[in-house]
Amino acid sequence: MSEMLKIALPDGSVREVARGTTPADIAAAIGPGLAKAALAARVDGELRDLGRPLEADATLALVTARDEADALELARHDYAHVLAEAVQNLFPGTQITFGPSTDDGFYYDFAPKDRPFTDEDLPAIEGEMRAIIARNEPLVREVWDRDDLIAKWQAEGEAFKAEWAAELPQGEELTVYRAGTWMDMCRGPHLPSTGKLDPAAFKLMRVSGAYWRGDQNNPQLSRIYGTGWLNKKQLAEHLTRLEEAAKRDHRRLGQDMDLFHLQQEAHGSVFWHPHGFTIWRQLESYMRRAIDAAGYREVKTPQVMDARQWEASGHWGKYRENMFVIPDEVPNTEDEGPVISGDADWMALKPMNCPAHVLIFRQGIKSYRDLPLRLYEHGCCHRNEPHGALHGLMRVRQFTQDDAHIFCREDQIVEEARAFCALADRIYKDFGFSYAVKLALRPEKRFGSEADWDKAEAELREAVARAGMANAEYGWEELPGEGAFYAPKLEWHLTDAIGRTWQVGTLQSDRVLPERLDASYVGEDGGKHRPVMLHRAIFGSYERFIGILIEHYAGRFPLWLAPVQAVVATIVSDADGYAGEVAAALTAAGLRVETDIRNEKINYKVREHSLAKVPQLLVVGRREAEERTVAIRTLGEEGQRVMSLDEAVAMLRAEAVPPDLRP
Repeated sequence: MSEMLKIALPDGSVREVARGTTPADIAAAIGPGLAKAALAARVDGELRDLGRPLEADATLALVTARDEADALELARHDYAHVLAEAVQNLFPGTQITFGPSTDDGFYYDFAPKDRPFTDEDLPAIEGEMRAIIARNEPLVREVWDRDDLIAKWQAEGEAFKAEWAAELPQGEELTVYRAGTWMDMCRGPHLPSTGKLDPAAFKLMRVSGAYWRGDQNNPQLSRIYGTGWLNKKQLAEHLTRLEEAAKRDHRRLGQDMDLFHLQQEAHGSVFWHPHGFTIWRQLESYMRRAIDAAGYREVKTPQVMDARQWEASGHWGKYRENMFVIPDEVPNTEDEGPVISGDADWMALKPMNCPAHVLIFRQGIKSYRDLPLRLYEHGCCHRNEPHGALHGLMRVRQFTQDDAHIFCREDQIVEEARAFCALADRIYKDFGFSYAVKLALRPEKRFGSEADWDKAEAELREAVARAGMANAEYGWEELPGEGAFYAPKLEWHLTDAIGRTWQVGTLQSDRVLPERLDASYVGEDGGKHRPVMLHRAIFGSYERFIGILIEHYAGRFPLWLAPVQAVVATIVSDADGYAGEVAAALTAAGLRVETDIRNEKINYKVREHSLAKVPQLLVVGRREAEERTVAIRTLGEEGQRVMSLDEAVAMLRAEAVPPDLRP
């Protein structure tokens, strides 16, 4: 075995180094500036510690703070370790469990010795973390024998770590990272030392409860969340975004604007108030116009179907724990409570619409000339989401999808997928969103042959390319292992007004369900053929999309979507009659308008309707009544405009036209 290795660098040069040389050594040989800036290395594409020795010829790229994605992942992982060390320093006897990085920071789960942690503990923990960072403790990777490591964890009272180590496969390399005398079991990689972290670039956010391995039957833990960044400026920007997000919280705005409410009696379902349902109806009308123009045929399917149908589709085996199941016979005994008869036929509330759409497709004989057949449904579905996962409109148990399934021939798939990309693009832009398109590829557990998965993934790639979206402008990315169990899927990730992303639309190319549910058509050759089924949604669910819109617009909906588009407010009671005329003219023009003739000062009325996010306030007094004018105050703008009533009606009528109906 050669003692010299060839290491290829990004600039195309190749360095010969002795076996056992580390990336840190190579960085130092290149120059002191790079040695100081280097945080980690990519060796043959794998992210590794700077101090891990090279054992074979390889490509090497040194990671610095300019490689922001890698640098943030490393920093957040290290902040989690520093958090765990700080907690154990301050609270001896606390057991450690897991501490992963997250999209904007990190968390760590602990088993405290005496009491659960509270938010009041966070300042002291932050102080100890900064002290650890200031000590610049080297983070050293060590490989341990499995039995020795289990014995060490057990001897030190780390029952959770010992349990986890004992369940890892025999022969798997177990690594720990040591900072001084403190250590944690971890695959890594890590920064060279704690001093590479910026002590001013993190903040502990909150404490919550958690369960070991996420199972409520296991011991309860204390979870400490933090946010971590590369520098103080990034942290400040993130905290500003959080403040803005709190102002935009759809639950608070939903209450302030009287849009909807949630309550325990229907936990996970939404009570829509008149104003909120007005928004829903506008979206529903908009989507119907879009799908009608795109050649979809709307259908309606049952809420409850026999379990045998769900078993045939594969959902009973893969998804049953998330389904609301109904036996047809539930005898009740006073002593024992409900008892389900062994002879009962099981039914289930539908968690998705696709099997029902296949049943519609199967009615009557279909010819190749009938395809593509695009079936659309505003389909109400139910999923038994965990109680703790429910979150306002963003995650509910009852929801309505803008759901459709396109049954097509093999030669139609790419064009149908391309057309859907164009449709989604137009709709998202009408709402002011930019977006990224991603392709989620085959998961480890899946139905269907490898050949079918190869074809489906290739077809979706080609469709996105034909739509002109398989590029950096559209954030094109492939996500290995994240497809559904029956099909790969395209995902649309929207970016809202404050830079957050929301995965909303999907398109899945499915050959599995038509086979399982025996869908077929007669081909040009007179033989029986399977259609391919494209599952697609744009809003995703009306509930979640409305929640996203509330936060995106901060409640300030464009005029066409606003539940109340204008309020006519009087300055004096003498103008009450004219206010009624103004409101009648606006209503006749198709606007949603209310009047405010209360005996209150006009400044009070302006403030109240501004808080309610009414887009246009038309103020009238004696002068306006005499001159048949209105003073218009537009939400978010300074001052007012005075114009004739006819001009105001024409202006607002034009502004209130939905974007898809404008010239």
